[in-house]
Amino acid sequence: MPLSSHPNLLVGLENRDDAGVFRLSEDQALVQTVDFFTPIVDDPYAYGAIAAANALSDVYAMGGKPLTVLNIACFDPEAAPAEVWAQVLLGAYDKTTEAGALVLGGHSVIDDEPKFGMSVTGMVNPNHMFANTNAKVGDRVYLTKSLGTGIVSTAIKFEGCSPEQAQIAINSMMMLNREACEIGLKHGVRCATDITGFGLVGHLYNVARASDVSIEIDTSALPVFPGIEEMVANGFLTGGSAKNRAFVSEACVIEPSVPNWLIQVCFDPQSSGGLALFTNGEIEGYPCIGRVVDGPLGLRIL
Repeated sequence: MPLSSHPNLLVGLENRDDAGVFRLSEDQALVQTVDFFTPIVDDPYAYGAIAAANALSDVYAMGGKPLTVLNIACFDPEAAPAEVWAQVLLGAYDKTTEAGALVLGGHSVIDDEPKFGMSVTGMVNPNHMFANTNAKVGDRVYLTKSLGTGIVSTAIKFEGCSPEQAQIAINSMMMLNREACEIGLKHGVRCATDITGFGLVGHLYNVARASDVSIEIDTSALPVFPGIEEMVANGFLTGGSAKNRAFVSEACVIEPSVPNWLIQVCFDPQSSGGLALFTNGEIEGYPCIGRVVDGPLGLRIL
């Protein structure tokens, strides 16, 4: 698809960043994004809240503040009672309200496979926004949420994890990245990305490619949900994991000593994952899971 061009277009398609950014004035720019997916949990309220947090996250990944949302609903009204679909919308509404944004409406179509998400508009100061083009050699990479939501979601489908393990992951997916964004701004972060469908490695690869740098991932420092190693051993993986690995195969080197289950975590598609914050300073409270180093464009999993 041809790339759009305009003097005020600050972030478009070219670098595969998390959202588009269009400058309105010296200190104001629009942030726009859209995201939706099929149910990953059984509870309709939690599904709506997770889908909302996931869509809102793209604005936080640019250092912005969500303002308004439009719902995208693909439901079959005869497949479940009306209250089920109402709970999805309520979960999304509550999470949007928590973010300080407004639901303006949306659009729905009849679909036999449910899908839900949102289009989100936010604002950012272009002088302080995060962009995946701004990673520099010497930066550390801090991750703000645990990894493994795809693995846990698969395990939930096949009753392969405990209710407690499932709830920890669900709570994480429902959590907004607002605080992570605010901490990033406080620490002068200028490069960030949220970890979602492309997995940790896929999204960090987009940063490496946009910034023309090399990134090392320290798997011993990765935060993961309880029980992930056992779930991987039991085969609870997603099809997206293999696609993510193929996506970066030529630009990713994996040390032989890295355990297979941690490799799977690195490529696991995330739903409403955390932010990866790049800075040459320290950020307390989040693990440092990697660094930007001299070397050819690409990734090393250590």
